[in-house]
Amino acid sequence: MKGLQHILLLTLCWAAGMLTSCQKKQTDTDSVKDEIIYHVFQRSFFDSNGDQHGDLPGIQQKLDYLQDLGVTSILMTPLYESVYYHNYYSSAFEKIDSTYGTKEEYLSLVKEMHKRGMKLYMDMETQYVTEDHPWYTDSYGNPSSPYSDYILYDDKEQRKPSTIVFDLYDLRGYDGQRRKITTVNLLNKNVIQYNKDLFAYWLDPNQDGNFDDGVDGFRLDHMMDDLDNKGRLTNLFKDFWVPLIDTLKSINPKIHIMAEQADWGSYGIDYLTKAKVDWVFAFRIQQAIRTMDKDKIMAYADTTFRDTPEGNNQIIFIENHDIPRFSTAVKQDKGKEKVGAALNLLMAGVPSIYYGQEIGMLGDSFFGKYGGITDANEIPYREAFEWTKDKDSPGMAYWYRDSGPWWETSTVKSNDGISVEEQASDPNSLLNTYKALIKLRKQEPLLIQGGYQSIPNDSKSVVSFYRTKGPKKAMVLINLSADAVNLEIPIAEGVPKIVYGQNTGEWKNKQQAISIAGYSTQVWSIN
Repeated sequence: MKGLQHILLLTLCWAAGMLTSCQKKQTDTDSVKDEIIYHVFQRSFFDSNGDQHGDLPGIQQKLDYLQDLGVTSILMTPLYESVYYHNYYSSAFEKIDSTYGTKEEYLSLVKEMHKRGMKLYMDMETQYVTEDHPWYTDSYGNPSSPYSDYILYDDKEQRKPSTIVFDLYDLRGYDGQRRKITTVNLLNKNVIQYNKDLFAYWLDPNQDGNFDDGVDGFRLDHMMDDLDNKGRLTNLFKDFWVPLIDTLKSINPKIHIMAEQADWGSYGIDYLTKAKVDWVFAFRIQQAIRTMDKDKIMAYADTTFRDTPEGNNQIIFIENHDIPRFSTAVKQDKGKEKVGAALNLLMAGVPSIYYGQEIGMLGDSFFGKYGGITDANEIPYREAFEWTKDKDSPGMAYWYRDSGPWWETSTVKSNDGISVEEQASDPNSLLNTYKALIKLRKQEPLLIQGGYQSIPNDSKSVVSFYRTKGPKKAMVLINLSADAVNLEIPIAEGVPKIVYGQNTGEWKNKQQAISIAGYSTQVWSIN
């Protein structure tokens, strides 16, 4: 049917003498599919049933909002059962946390997303378990347990489970519960098979070969080749991750695997070349953007995109669930918030927006302030999404209500301008800036599929780069300062035409005079 519609369209175009322009429209817009990830902390997103916990039906109810924003994919934090609110450190990998909903509600969400042309990515961290997990409970103090080699122990009696990252052997939750946590032996052949089966299940839950009910890929949390640098679980790329990823790709070759490098100072290139991961996170670019230093941003972008192998990609982000909010980092400077949005969405790679980032939600870290290491320290940047100007409206996911100082110092306020309701009708709001930039990507396919090439300039504050594909170029200029900047950009071939932003400078032969206002963005098409 689609092919017949295409033939009829071409026939109408030919009759109207417009065949060339119709073909161009088909090629430039219909065939270029964007991918913009919305990274959601689902417990805080939308509460559909009044129990204060964000849930799966809540996400489904808000798909219209996400599509209106322009995102194409959702990345959820773990769904599996855990005593911890963030669901890392599991007690049962096969079970969905009941506060999020049922398996039927999960499948309803996935199928509805797929009907809308959206993708779903699942966050997984199977290298650690709590004392509540069957492998731990059965093997602790029991060397004859069939699960003895599933867990790393430091003694023959199996009463000293090996510590995890940061040398922790337990962790206190925000609600006062404390659980022991230990490391899974990822090199045990049964553990390897268990992971293949577990991940494969989420790709095709009903095993019918139709992936309308399955995830479109995974985020691998805290991925390492030598887990926690202990020297006990080494060569994991080759012996654990590659076999797992090969198995998953054999089931559904279209999935994408994204890895969080455990070392945030890493460009992640070895994950792409040695572990068969598709995407890694551009941490160095994220860190540079927060400095608002033009030279750092351009230098880290040059290295990141230069070294990323063809066919792989970097995930470009300015926020995630593990770091203070961007609007807090830039002290709610409206200009810097919009600059962050432009850098997030216009550079190469796959953009990721952390829920609430698009409305400028706030949140700093409590690390070191309240009782050392606890899972409460990151609650301030995992707070309830602000849908309305009234902070007590139905749907607010206050799972952390009255639980400690993070609640008493909450940044979620009424009538402070930080909500979807307050920003939706304001054309100059941060929310509408995100919408405009995402719409621009769809109008200018080079901003989706084009490569990255930096453009040297004499300004101390203007980030400048090309997005290129073959002979086509788009030029992006982003002013990191409050002051207007004048500069001239040599254009070796083609004539520049501004498609986003404003410019009063004139085009001279092979040189464009630029006048760019403070904290503003310009995008040029060069034909």
